[in-house]
Amino acid sequence: MKLFNLHQSNKRFIAIEQADGSVRGLEVATGSIPTIEEFLTLTKAAQASISKRISDGKEINMDTVDFLPAVSAPGKVVCIGLNYHDHTKESGYDQPDYPTIFPRFNSSLTGHNCPIIRPTISDSLDFEGELAVIIGKGGRHISKQDALNHVFGYSIFNDGSVREFQFKSPQWTVGKNFDDTGAFGPSIVTADSLPAGGKSLKLQTRLNNNVVQSANTSDMIFHVDELISILSQAVTLEAGDVIVAGTPSGIGWARDPKILMQEGDVCEVEIEGIGTLSNPIKQESVSKPSLSKTAYRSMR
Repeated sequence: MKLFNLHQSNKRFIAIEQADGSVRGLEVATGSIPTIEEFLTLTKAAQASISKRISDGKEINMDTVDFLPAVSAPGKVVCIGLNYHDHTKESGYDQPDYPTIFPRFNSSLTGHNCPIIRPTISDSLDFEGELAVIIGKGGRHISKQDALNHVFGYSIFNDGSVREFQFKSPQWTVGKNFDDTGAFGPSIVTADSLPAGGKSLKLQTRLNNNVVQSANTSDMIFHVDELISILSQAVTLEAGDVIVAGTPSGIGWARDPKILMQEGDVCEVEIEGIGTLSNPIKQESVSKPSLSKTAYRSMR
């Protein structure tokens, strides 16, 4: 199943792609049709019932809607750094034997086709195509053997990184959390539609149609089951939490000369079996946010 989190005319919709490629959905309504975040907390039986109602809903013209982040307001977004050997090498680090973990905040998220914002304060905005894991069942001290039973599905993430600020301190958090730099979507593909653990999927990042990253999710050092188990040793995972599983080599900052994202660029991340996340790059405006932007924020 492919699940979409959409909005149109200040109304939020949840939608499902049908076997014929069309998309049908229903407006989110309290007590009737849940948000994505609420849907993820339901039992499988309740999800199946709601999914049937959504699939019987109205057909949606996807050219006329706006995409929200695949999960608008996750309880936690946990990002993993240095999870491909080739990226660790190009970044000049020794390969750690424990996952490199940092958070993302919801204010940094943006949806498919929405702009990634290049901040006025720095010219070092970089791309990172990554697999995103959406937790469907929470828990603590989850075994590696049971970990994949806690996955609802997978999506795509572009971990837009302001490198100048990422390296101002040993902690990367600031450079990874500028507003509207973490693109997330366009949909969630349920785990039963993909190989176990999201393995063996081709991942490709393109900047202005030029391939800048090309890898396979099987190349990850810590795979999805390991990441869930390791994280849950310290943190209670909850339905709707997101794990962003790391990027392969090819980042713009490691190149000579560097390739950094500029206003007018378009960055795409494609993962086999999931789809393509596409975002234009737009220069930050320091003027007062427009009403439409305020309305968009309220949908999260």
